[in-house]
This record gives sequence, C-alpha cells and structure tokens, in this order.
Amino acid sequence: MNATTLNTNREQVETVQSGWVLLTTVILLWLLSMTSFIYSIAVVQQLGHPAWKFFVAGILGFVLCVFLLPGFFTLQPNEARVLVLFGKYRGTVRASGFHWGNPFYSNGRRSGNWRFEATKERPVEATVGPRRPSRNKMSLRVRNLNSDKLKVNDKRGNPIEIAAVIVWRIQDTAQAMFDVDDYETYVRIQSESAIRHVASKYAYDHGEDTDEPQEITLRSGVDEVSQALKLELQARLEKAGVAVEEARLTHLAYAPEIAQAMLRRQQAEAVIAARQKIVHGAVSMVDMALKDLAAKHVVQLDDERRASMVSNLMVVLCGEAEVHPVVNTGTLYA
Repeated sequence: MNATTLNTNREQVETVQSGWVLLTTVILLWLLSMTSFIYSIAVVQQLGHPAWKFFVAGILGFVLCVFLLPGFFTLQPNEARVLVLFGKYRGTVRASGFHWGNPFYSNGRRSGNWRFEATKERPVEATVGPRRPSRNKMSLRVRNLNSDKLKVNDKRGNPIEIAAVIVWRIQDTAQAMFDVDDYETYVRIQSESAIRHVASKYAYDHGEDTDEPQEITLRSGVDEVSQALKLELQARLEKAGVAVEEARLTHLAYAPEIAQAMLRRQQAEAVIAARQKIVHGAVSMVDMALKDLAAKHVVQLDDERRASMVSNLMVVLCGEAEVHPVVNTGTLYA
C-alpha cells in the first residue's frame, strides 16, 4: 500500500486595491448610471420612446455597482484574509485597513454550520449558534489555551493530574487554512497529546530507589519540563502553521486515589530526614563533650562509665519528651 503525501501549502503575501479608491469609483459610477437612466426616461415626451443607449448604459452601470460591492472588506490589526479564487489559493492579505478584492473570492464557511460541543449535563448539544460568514478571515493575535486536568501515569507508573497553559498564534495562514481541517481543534487535541507524552517521560518526584540523584522531575524541574513541552508542541503544530510562544504547567498533583498514600510517604521521608539530622548532631555533641572532659581532666571515665554517659546523653539529645533526671546515690558497681 503506497502512502499518499499531502502537499504543504506556504503563505504568499498578496496586495489588493485600496477600498477608498474603489468606493469613490463605485459612487461616481452609481451617480452616472442614475443620471443616464433619468435622462433616458426624461426624453420620452420629445422622442416618443426612451433613449435606449442611455437606458441600457444606466442599467449596466447599476449592475456593475452591485457586482463591485461584495469586493469590499476591512481588516483589523493582526488580522488576515486568505484569498481563494475558484478553489485556488491566491495569497494572503495581512495589511490592516479598508480593501477591495475580486468579488469572486471565496467567503469561507457560511451561516447554517453548527458546532456541537459535549458538556457534563448534556453529552452532545448545539451550544454555539450558526457561524456567520467569515470571508476566510483569520486572527493573527496571540491566544491562550488552558488545558483541562488530565490524568496520566508518570515515568514510574504513578497516576497524576496535570494541566498546562499554552500561548500560541498563527504563523502561516495557508497551512492553517488548507493543511488541517480545523486548526483550533487540531491545536487543542495535539496539545492534550503532547502534555500526556511529556508527563510520561518524567517522574513526579524523586523516589527512595532512584539511581539518578540529579534526575529532572515534574515537581523540581518545572522550567526544563516546560521547555520540553514547548518543543514537543512546536514539532506537532508546525504542520498547521502555528507558532508556540510559551507552554507552562498550571496544575500538578497526585491522583486522588493515591494522594493520601503519597502524602504519608512524604511525611515519613521528612521524619526520617529529621531524625537523621538529629542523630548526627547528637553524636557530634557527645563526642565533643567526651573530648572536653578528657582534655580538661574533669573526670576520669572507664569504658563502662563512658558507655553509660553516652547512652544518657543520646537519650537526652534525641528524645522528644522532656527529660527528668534521676539522682543515683549509689555507684554503677553497687
């Protein structure tokens, strides 16, 4: 089976006539046509019939004015119109202002095309009314796409919730118009796919059994993950003529079914880390105390007394409850 390769369209900037010049021409033509038509009717009493030349010229002038009127269109800043003549791409107008183009240029989607969107309350309903004629106009402004919370598995297989905001704009109007069916839907679906793919390449956080202490995770390497997401999106959306300005994670959490277990694990890791630091400090203090006592000849301790002293100091320094001393009136050997 041979794979069919689609031709990639490239934008061509096109210039059209100024709308003000053509508007003046249409007004003058309309005035001349009206004058010619009125004159052809006014000479009926003299000639006994209308002046057919002026009558036909007036009618043709009116028809020509009506024919030229649909060619007028306006473009706002950061707005473009794709010119399609009889199914062939002729170029893109990017200059803002009042313009006139061939009246036979396609106007794109017309009224009566309904969009259907799914909601939680109503699975499928026409939530948006019929589209107005677009005249193949496309916005070049920067747009935001705030993705929904997606449940995916991270690198270690833990279910997590993740969401991102994506800043994008149309870079090539020809690709956005002709290479994909609906570029807005394409951006939304490909963005969700890219977020899922990037999230599966990183772990949520560092684990106890990790072999790479400097491993980039979703929680600690937000900038690196955002850059990777941007590159992933740009590679996917390039064929639609879309440029990704920025991609940033907006939500990151464990899935509800494992959130409590992961919270207990994090608490246990924090307790272990705190205990390790306390023990390390207590050992240092006991060692310092024994060295100072021996250096200053305060007391001579044999091995058994030294072990007892170390035990008591460790209990005092590592214990969480308040220590109550017990006075020993005897000796350790009694």
